[in-house]
Amino acid sequence: QVQLVESGGGLVQAGGSLRLSCAASGSILGINAMGWYRQAPGKQRELVASITIGGMTNYADSVKGRFTISRDNGKYTVFLQMNSLRPEDTAVYSCNAVRVGMDYWGKGTLVIVSS
Repeated sequence: QVQLVESGGGLVQAGGSLRLSCAASGSILGINAMGWYRQAPGKQRELVASITIGGMTNYADSVKGRFTISRDNGKYTVFLQMNSLRPEDTAVYSCNAVRVGMDYWGKGTLVIVSS
């Protein structure tokens, strides 16, 4: 089992920044990718950004140039730096880890961007 704990959500004005963190613990060996998803009210969950153990990143078009995903040297803590936030970025952001073909999820952290 993999446990994921997120932190860093909150309320911010449009144009502001937030940094989310996600720490993985438990059976972390074998994790080959981690990422962030978000779900806004009334919408489906969508991928925001992901990073592989090898360092390859992937971003949703809507956040390219504004958000940056990174990881620590130990590879099992990931960060999402969110700049130039917009009201449409308001959502619950959940951390995801993929290990041996299985998905693991954190409980999520709420990000609210006020206009």
